[in-house]
Amino acid sequence: MHYQSIRVVHPEQFDSHTAQTPGSERTAAIDPAADISSPMWGGLFLVEPGARTGIHHHGEQHTIAYVLSGSSYVRWGEQGEFDATLQAGDFLYVPAWLPHQEINPSKDVPFQWVVVRSTSEPIVVNLSDDFWHELNLLSTNIRAAG
Repeated sequence: MHYQSIRVVHPEQFDSHTAQTPGSERTAAIDPAADISSPMWGGLFLVEPGARTGIHHHGEQHTIAYVLSGSSYVRWGEQGEFDATLQAGDFLYVPAWLPHQEINPSKDVPFQWVVVRSTSEPIVVNLSDDFWHELNLLSTNIRAAG
C-alpha cells in the first residue's frame, strides 16, 4: 500500500488569494493551490475590530470553525433573524447554503477562526447588502467582550 505524506504548511505559506467576503480576510493553508490533494479546505478567517462581513453563504460547503481568538457575533437565517455570540475556544457549524454574517463587536481586538470546509475549493457567494431588508444592529445590544 502506498501512503501519502503528511504535509506541514507554515504561516508564511498561507495564501490570501482565495475566495473573499468584504469586511474579512481569509487565508488558505490546505487547498489545491498549495499542491495538497485533500477533499477538504482549511485556513484562517480574520475580522478586524468593529468590522463586519458582507452577507454571504458557502454554497454546497459545510463549514466547521474554531474561534482561535477574540469575540464574534454571527447572524443567520432568511432575514438574519438568528444570532449567537462566540468566544475564543468555541466551535461553530455552518450548514451548506445558509446566509450568514460575521461581526466583530470589539473596538480594539480582531477575531480569528480556524476554518475547515467540506470541499477542497473554497465557495463564497456574496449576497447584496440589502439581502436582509431590515438589518438593524442597534437593536441587538451587541456588547464587546474584548
